[in-house]
Amino acid sequence: MSKLEELIQQHCPDGVEYKPLKDVLKIKNGRDYKHLNEGSIPVYGSGGIMTYVDTPMYSKPSVLIPRKGSIDKLYYVNTPFWNVDTIFYTEIDTSKVVEKYVYYALQREHLEKLNTAGGVPSLTQGVLNEVLIPIPPLPVQKEIVRILDTFAELQAELQAELQAELQARIQQYNYYRDKLLSFSDLGGGISVEWKKLGEICNLSRGKVYSKSYIEENAGEYPVYSSQTANNGELGRISTYDYDGEYLTWTTDGAYAGTIFYRKGKFSITNVCGLISTKENNLHIKFLFYWLTIKAPDYVYRGMGNPKLMSNQMEPIKVPIPPIAEQQRIVDILDRFDALTTDLTAGLPAEIEARRKQYEYYRDQLLTFKQKA
Repeated sequence: MSKLEELIQQHCPDGVEYKPLKDVLKIKNGRDYKHLNEGSIPVYGSGGIMTYVDTPMYSKPSVLIPRKGSIDKLYYVNTPFWNVDTIFYTEIDTSKVVEKYVYYALQREHLEKLNTAGGVPSLTQGVLNEVLIPIPPLPVQKEIVRILDTFAELQAELQAELQAELQARIQQYNYYRDKLLSFSDLGGGISVEWKKLGEICNLSRGKVYSKSYIEENAGEYPVYSSQTANNGELGRISTYDYDGEYLTWTTDGAYAGTIFYRKGKFSITNVCGLISTKENNLHIKFLFYWLTIKAPDYVYRGMGNPKLMSNQMEPIKVPIPPIAEQQRIVDILDRFDALTTDLTAGLPAEIEARRKQYEYYRDQLLTFKQKA
């Protein structure tokens, strides 16, 4: 019998109580940090650390829960910090729960499923306060934290090794892509015209698609939103807004500036933009490769919620070589991208397998018989 099993048998053989978060902690709002001086205290937004200031908002261990944007990312912080209003912090009652236990328990709940908005993903205090988590006795909580900390450390080491190898391959691809798009070696009398994106393309924004609407109108056509998982797909509905070849980009949140090539029938939410070409001498796939390099440089990252709106996209300068040269570049990059994807397919799969292994183990440890 393991130590954890012994503790469960000793302290809660008949099961444990499940309690709403409001019974074990207080959810608190963040605030702007612009009035503070630079320092060593991290400032958290929904995407992680934004900057450093000289004054903490809170100095005790806390679980930070994104309010808006990347609501699937939780942070456990055990040093003084400040947080902006896109992320909540928690004042945890340590007479009832271990702080790190709350972090692991909330990971298991996948709070992103509680999204209350159709556009930028959002969570509210009212919804979070009612989330139920198991509350075993403190000795059991402490042992679970010890086990998961050890397992997470081993997982992190393995993940780091795999990520380093994957990153090396991605950097190799990026090097050749950037070199090919530098236009320093064209020769042969090939000229390049430069125009602003707003001159050669139409830029528009998607519309609100609520979770309930997607569920009630389920169908075959994808609705794309701000996340990068599952190619950005939020769900599928029975109608579509666009049909053809387009580029979309993420306008809000941690993935602002991410460019996607879309082909077929689809819709986008209001945290996405749509790009269509005005001119016949611009290959949309060529534009895709160019904007994957340039668009991230135009993202505004202030106030904790990165943004890239149409007015920020329009000034981006785009090179326009002859259409035959654009096609040549697209053909090369398509082949290279396919080769890189094949080379790296095993690594992401292994990384994902490691992540799922950890999540499975964590969820098993946090599954209890509910006390009658």
